[in-house]
Amino acid sequence: MARPRKWRNVCSLPERNRFGPLGQGSDPNRFINMTVDEYETIRLIDLEGFTQAECAEQMGVGRTTVQGIYAEARVKLAKSLVNGKILIIEGGEYELCNGMGRGCGRGCNRRRNNYDNSSASG
Repeated sequence: MARPRKWRNVCSLPERNRFGPLGQGSDPNRFINMTVDEYETIRLIDLEGFTQAECAEQMGVGRTTVQGIYAEARVKLAKSLVNGKILIIEGGEYELCNGMGRGCGRGCNRRRNNYDNSSASG
């Protein structure tokens, strides 16, 4: 019997979930789907500067799992850029953090946004 998948901790959904060339029609062959957890690995590793081990800890999965998610995300990103396809970020096996719980560390967008909003109003 296969082991059940672990839900991946994700700090926030992207503000926009569609990227790509302007003026593209709705031809399904022009779309590439990136899951939210793939997006999160790109965000944590490439934008926040996490190592794969730190990313794995933040997301609550193993390092080899992150390595696979990250590799797949990079291929999808490259295909979108090189082939001029629309990248859509949706789906995957994830749960959103609340900005205060387990897995919410230095790269947590939700925690950062909550802090920025509370300090701006005070």
